[in-house]
Amino acid sequence: MIESRKPSRLDRWRGALWGMFVGDALAMPVHWYYDVAALQRDFGIVRDFQTPKDFHPNSIMPLASTGNAGRGSQEGEVVGSVILQGKKHLWGRRHRHYHEGLQAGDNTLNLLCVRVLMRSINKLGRYDADDFLREYIALMTTADSHRDTYAESYHRAFFANYSQGVPPDQCAGAENHDTASIGGLVGLPPVIMAVVRAGDAGAIDRTLLQHLRLTHRSATLERYALALGQLLPRLLQDPQPQIGPLVGQAAESLGFPVAKVVEQVTRERLDDLHVIGAMLSPACYIEHSFPAVLYLAARYADDFEAALIANTNVGGDNCHRGAILGALLGAALGYQAIPDRWLRGLRSRDALEQEIESFLVGCQA
Repeated sequence: MIESRKPSRLDRWRGALWGMFVGDALAMPVHWYYDVAALQRDFGIVRDFQTPKDFHPNSIMPLASTGNAGRGSQEGEVVGSVILQGKKHLWGRRHRHYHEGLQAGDNTLNLLCVRVLMRSINKLGRYDADDFLREYIALMTTADSHRDTYAESYHRAFFANYSQGVPPDQCAGAENHDTASIGGLVGLPPVIMAVVRAGDAGAIDRTLLQHLRLTHRSATLERYALALGQLLPRLLQDPQPQIGPLVGQAAESLGFPVAKVVEQVTRERLDDLHVIGAMLSPACYIEHSFPAVLYLAARYADDFEAALIANTNVGGDNCHRGAILGALLGAALGYQAIPDRWLRGLRSRDALEQEIESFLVGCQA
């Protein structure tokens, strides 16, 4: 029997970055499915990358504003003219998939923004908010720069302001009912890692809040962002991180007794839907979605594959949960814990490898 090696520090940094893209891509075809029976009818138990169906039973894109954040009229032209050029007509069609145009192994728009962020950090050797904003605006406003169909509320709010001449660093939209969402955390792991890599751990909170506030203005969301900023560096830097206790501390600080929940689920042999679906909403709202990530990280602390499969198949905002879950478990278990079929199946594998390896330059093995 071959004893599995403990992942090196570099292997865990690599795992955290790859884990984000894998977690998002696995969940992409069933993103925002709230009817789990429909999810299973359409896809079975999702264990591998799949292409979205044309019909999405829970899609509410026709209710989303095309001129600003949230729900509302589709008379606005932010979607279609400023961003997502030529795709506005897809928003008004009932049951259109949010990610129409993507294929198995593709990443959603928020993860494409993470790639923009990593390339900016790679170019300058550090995080720079102004440079990220320039590159983010270029991605979002350039026709055919990506193939995704949907943009979250925060993107629409940002570009509603931008199109009116508001300076980019002031374009974050006013808080609405879904500003405090898990999607706001997706861009934070590379920022946290860049600060840790620079040896300036004291700047983590300041820098992650600076980045978050470029697109999200929410005191509620900031509380959870700071919790992530405490947890991820511990997983990356501790010689042998104990993910269970570390996740437990993070959850307890947010008022969620994750250890007790995991113990109950294990003792009573309950399904994950008992937690994510009954106890916690599967939706994007951060007070439920981040505890859901911590629950999955604690329950499947030694099994990256099982955790990401569980996250995907409970539905809801599983793409953004999956990105954060993948970062945490990748940081704890390392690159070697990620199934090779998922790594090979990412459609941007070659470009991602170049970007991730460039990001890791300077990290100690």
